[in-house]
Amino acid sequence: MKTWLSQHRRWAAVAAAVLALAVGAGAWTVAAGPGAPSHRVSEEVLPVPEEPGSDTTLGLDTSFFLPAQGDGPFPAVLIAHGFGGSKDSSAAQAEQLAAAGYAVLTWSARGFGASQGRIGLNDPDHEVADVSHLIDWLAERPEVGLDGDGDPRVGMTGSSYGGAVTLMAAGHDHRIDAITPQATYHDLGDAFFPESTGAGARQGVFKRMWTSLMFTWGGFGDFGGLAEPGAEAPDEEDADGAPDAAPQDPGEPDPGGEGAQESADPLTPSQQELAELARRLGLDTADLADPGSSDALGETIRCGFYREEICRLYEEVAETGRPTEDIVELLHRNSPASVVDRVEAPTLLVHGMRDSLFTLDQADANARALRGNDVPLDVVWVEGGHDGGDHEGGYVRERIREWFDAWLKEDRPPAESPGFTVSRPAGVSGAGRQDAVQHAEAESYTGLDGTEQEAVELSGSLQPVTVPPGGSPASVSSLPGLSGLTGLSELAGRSGFAIDMPGQVATFESAPLPSDLQVTGAPTVEVDVTGRGEAILFAKVYDVDHDGRATLPQQLVAPVRVRASPEGTTARIRLPAVDHRFAEGHTLRFTVSTSDMAFSSPVDTATYGISLAGERTLTMPLRPELSAAPVRLPEWTWALPLTAVTVAAALLLVGRRAARPGRPDPDLADVPLHVDGLTKRYANDHLAVDDLSFRVERGQVLGLLGPNGAGKTTALRVLLGLVRPDAGGIRVFGHPVVPGAPVLSRLGALVEGPGGLPHLSGRANLELYWRATGRPLAEARIDEAVRIADLGTALEHPVRTYSQGMRQRLAIAQAMLGLPDLLVLDEPTNGLDPPQIREMRDVLVGYAATGRTVVISSHLLAEVEQTCTHVVVMDRGRRVAAGPVGAIVGEDTAILVGTPDPAAALDRVRAVTGVSAAEATDEGLLVHLDGIAVGDLVAELVGRGVRVDRVVPRRRLEDAFLSLIAGAEEGDRP
Repeated sequence: MKTWLSQHRRWAAVAAAVLALAVGAGAWTVAAGPGAPSHRVSEEVLPVPEEPGSDTTLGLDTSFFLPAQGDGPFPAVLIAHGFGGSKDSSAAQAEQLAAAGYAVLTWSARGFGASQGRIGLNDPDHEVADVSHLIDWLAERPEVGLDGDGDPRVGMTGSSYGGAVTLMAAGHDHRIDAITPQATYHDLGDAFFPESTGAGARQGVFKRMWTSLMFTWGGFGDFGGLAEPGAEAPDEEDADGAPDAAPQDPGEPDPGGEGAQESADPLTPSQQELAELARRLGLDTADLADPGSSDALGETIRCGFYREEICRLYEEVAETGRPTEDIVELLHRNSPASVVDRVEAPTLLVHGMRDSLFTLDQADANARALRGNDVPLDVVWVEGGHDGGDHEGGYVRERIREWFDAWLKEDRPPAESPGFTVSRPAGVSGAGRQDAVQHAEAESYTGLDGTEQEAVELSGSLQPVTVPPGGSPASVSSLPGLSGLTGLSELAGRSGFAIDMPGQVATFESAPLPSDLQVTGAPTVEVDVTGRGEAILFAKVYDVDHDGRATLPQQLVAPVRVRASPEGTTARIRLPAVDHRFAEGHTLRFTVSTSDMAFSSPVDTATYGISLAGERTLTMPLRPELSAAPVRLPEWTWALPLTAVTVAAALLLVGRRAARPGRPDPDLADVPLHVDGLTKRYANDHLAVDDLSFRVERGQVLGLLGPNGAGKTTALRVLLGLVRPDAGGIRVFGHPVVPGAPVLSRLGALVEGPGGLPHLSGRANLELYWRATGRPLAEARIDEAVRIADLGTALEHPVRTYSQGMRQRLAIAQAMLGLPDLLVLDEPTNGLDPPQIREMRDVLVGYAATGRTVVISSHLLAEVEQTCTHVVVMDRGRRVAAGPVGAIVGEDTAILVGTPDPAAALDRVRAVTGVSAAEATDEGLLVHLDGIAVGDLVAELVGRGVRVDRVVPRRRLEDAFLSLIAGAEEGDRP
């Protein structure tokens, strides 16, 4: 084999050259996969005018995708890539659209990928004009359907940089029939120099970190992972690890191949790199062999692939930190803001909420302009953005395909498409521990002010803040652009990580929220700034939980530039738009800082006073009409459980007849608990409950008594739907109890000891438990349950710090959530000290007095006697006795009188009028009363010379209980 390769090396090289020539000329390839191919693709370098009206051209590297089968005509789609990306960034989406029946054209914009030219930041005369030339090319393709001569049926999509050129192209060229811009801007001037008081870019605060990243990254590296949410990262290397070769114009010789002049001096590696840069920039490479030319070329490309005027203006802004008239005008001209009022194409506008580069106010400005054009418009907010997060690539691409299907294939609005969609977290999907997402929908998009507002009052006095010398150390709100490099931004987004430097921040707090607050839009607040000179400030709102942990929603901050005065200057601040749920009991923390790492800050130290102005409130925008659609879960999440349920059902049908719940009994509709013939036998033939029957009415406190092994806990487990009986059953308010019965929602329980997640606070445990029921948090009545259980400040501490008594009280509070009609407590006083037991007794008696019912299983018979109105005594699974406490113990009243010598005092006690009988015991005198009050008896005894140390009720229930149990055992004897 080696000999054959050596002999045929030259022929192999020729074949490779021919193949490369074919690819460069636009030869078709077919994507092969495990099944039938889904698309065809060809590569071609298309010439476009270097300048408007110029005969000089430069090459754009393109890929043209078609469905695998058929000649068309097909509707076409243009896909523009994000900043720093190339046509490769769009390949996966292009393949999917081609498989769906579209002709798709992708290209590398000027200065990116293998295309020539310099970056003009979507200059209308260059990048935007290039799109019109690409549409001209599509109009000449026989595979593309036409609306008219030279007018192809075409849609356009793109993200970030590509989203902006999509909007601009639609404004300049009305042949575009539908667009889906994503994560893009309205005005680059406002995006790079934001001003939350509405003063505009000319007064804005320089977004230094993001701008620096874009200008240093542009043309040299892949910015696509940051600027193109949901896009796959381009393949930077081929199988050998070398960079992919740029397609060559078949009409030009390969400078390094066999077509090169044999007499030419070979280029050094550094000169080869410069030659590639020069080729992409459209520069003359004839004198590159001259060693002196490297410096000249290096000076020419000192700003990478940017046009000279952009390079010059950026250098000026980077030095001063302030926008100039020239750069504001250039950025406006090169933004959708300059032309979006002329867009006529139906638009699906997608934007990310975790985005400190192009915040939601940029998307809102585009939406407002499009709505003014009376353009069909749908708006989608997804969780991810330029700062990371879940970009929901699959969902977004599906929405894009549906949009194009409707407007390009059928020329009508999408069926049942919501006008406004917001992605919200919906727990954990289970696959890779990623957050599941639900989509809240409304009929239309109405802006960032919401359809309703709620004012949240803030507290806090005038506070001084200091500008740090040199602007350092700076507070940290986000890590712009670094998620693609380090993953730190993703971590920050999940944890709400942010730092306000001490001495630089004024803080104002709200009271705990009385209910959940779902904010959708941009909050507003007014502050007074006292001092001298121009102040640059940064405002934000934290969500502070019960443990004091502060989360900054979407890591967003609002910059403020205000002229301070000694009398105070009032500034109305529009905070970043978010979609965020502030939970009940959380507080809002509004802060104003003098620095932020992401922005340009003053270097001269200064001090200002910050105070609340106006109504001293945060105005929070709401969209209550947004309704959540069902969570879209992977197939396995329902397929596997469905399979398991099917198998389990089959086993049950084979092994035993499934229990069917009976119908409600209307005669028992007002009876909290009815137990009838309950029997439960375990596998070892142990009869745990044997034909148990009793009934509990409203307002009763029932004590379930019995020795260990009597069957009390088994009976309670059947009552809670945790165990199925073998015979008989239990009804709650007339409804039969089976596992999962809806009537169980009227029951609260503590059985077999307290639980709780140790790392969460007591309050968080209660909230988590209640949310698991699927009922609104407002119905939990947490504060009332906590007051009853007397958890105090421990409620805000982690459960792992609780004593056994505190855990017991937390469990009781959990049982009382929602103040259920039937409360079932198994040994509720475990771990409680005597004062707490007494308080619990009062709580339970008062709870039943409201018309509710309490069932207690306890071994503390004295407490049961003082707490319960009725008892059921069990032994070895059977009911021994049931009825009111008085009926069980008898009507005779007796007290135990403590005295040093009971026998010596016996006659004097019996002589007291109102005493029916008395006897001496080891504990004292057991006195039966007949018409005399206890206080009068004590007075009589003291008057007769009897020393009284204590007077306590006789433990009559204990006596009766022991007697009943003994009698039951006696009855079992042969």
